[in-house]
Amino acid sequence: FSSRRRHTRYPLVTGVQTCALPILIEQAIRARNAARALALASRAEKDAALHVMADALVAEIASILAANEHDLKLAAEGGTSTAYLDRLKLTAERIEGMANGLRQVASLVDPVGDVIRSSTMANGLELRQVRVPFGVIGMIYEARPNVTVDAAGICLKSGNAVLLRGSNSASNSNQKLVDVMQSALERTSVPRDAIQLVSAEDRSTVKELLTARGYVDLVIPRGGADLIKTVIEESRVPVIETGVGNCHIYIDENADLNKATPIIINAKVQRPSVCNAAETILIHRAIATQYLPSIIKALHDQGVTIHGDQNFVASGEQVNIKVLPATEEDWGAEYGSLDIAARVVDSLDDAVTHIRTYGTSHTEAIITESTEAANRFIATCDSAAIMVNASTRFTDGEGFGFGAEIGISTQKLHARGPMGLAEMTSTTWIVTGNGQIR
Repeated sequence: FSSRRRHTRYPLVTGVQTCALPILIEQAIRARNAARALALASRAEKDAALHVMADALVAEIASILAANEHDLKLAAEGGTSTAYLDRLKLTAERIEGMANGLRQVASLVDPVGDVIRSSTMANGLELRQVRVPFGVIGMIYEARPNVTVDAAGICLKSGNAVLLRGSNSASNSNQKLVDVMQSALERTSVPRDAIQLVSAEDRSTVKELLTARGYVDLVIPRGGADLIKTVIEESRVPVIETGVGNCHIYIDENADLNKATPIIINAKVQRPSVCNAAETILIHRAIATQYLPSIIKALHDQGVTIHGDQNFVASGEQVNIKVLPATEEDWGAEYGSLDIAARVVDSLDDAVTHIRTYGTSHTEAIITESTEAANRFIATCDSAAIMVNASTRFTDGEGFGFGAEIGISTQKLHARGPMGLAEMTSTTWIVTGNGQIR
């Protein structure tokens, strides 16, 4: 980097260090060296490394579960919520799923070197815009140990080294996962420093990561609203924002209610702690009298607490099911639990207005048999993903066929929605000439 571009308080290290650097910066330097090696690695070499990592995770299931059990015990003793414990918990099935995610990433086409566009100018210069790795990516995330593996796999396949800064509550799980993956890499041509864990014992490491401009090329936060807000406001390193998931399902007046109920139940109940779970349902007034009693009962039977407007409260009384009166906070809540906000709206446009007021631009769904209504909903909702007659739970890398994902971007620059391999690359313009001058 030139001195004009290096906005950092750390010196550029080109040879032997003459002064002590923060541990994180030393890690970032090693990561940058690993990234240079990765940039030269073939797809076969990267895929082989991913398969070795996957096999190692499966072989170490027992030791990974032991480390995770220690984290769960400490979290439970500290009064951690059930939703948080679910995000933290690993099972043999989940670990096997993480390993399969790595294998899926290995099976995907390597985006590095893809030509996005090309042309030949009148003077004979040949232009190609090709995908290249970012270099060093910093991941800051909460609770979910699976992110440790997903991020490592996607970054490796896309040619990036990764610095993983998980939460202290998952420190034992994350350390074990990284130890297993690094040990696996020692049996491959990929440097072990391509995957590194940043200490979570001290909050200062987050600050160091966010201010390591020139050493870290990109930071991706993945977690709750407070974490994302902190990263966006304090980072000197470019950030891809992943968003909080206040996802909505709108039941249109032209909906097939036989489709609507299973979709709502799946979107809310299957795994309520994840960001693509539904948090609010909006029902068109034209079908409210017919539909409210049945959806209230269906949700109640699944153990869901409804926070509803006066229409839902009244309908709940008719079927002897208590519906809690919704507050202003409920409309903007990402519950992460078996709770859902519910409201009757006067029109599709009223539903969109509600979504744009309280939503987080993650995922919205419309249940309708009207193509016109679906198209209007798609055109007027401003979200990273929009489902038509399908559950919000499909918004993730696996659901979209990307394999593991590194996060779901709710911003509008560079990447939006589930971020797979292609989203973990930048581009370089390659200009080939034959002596041309300007």
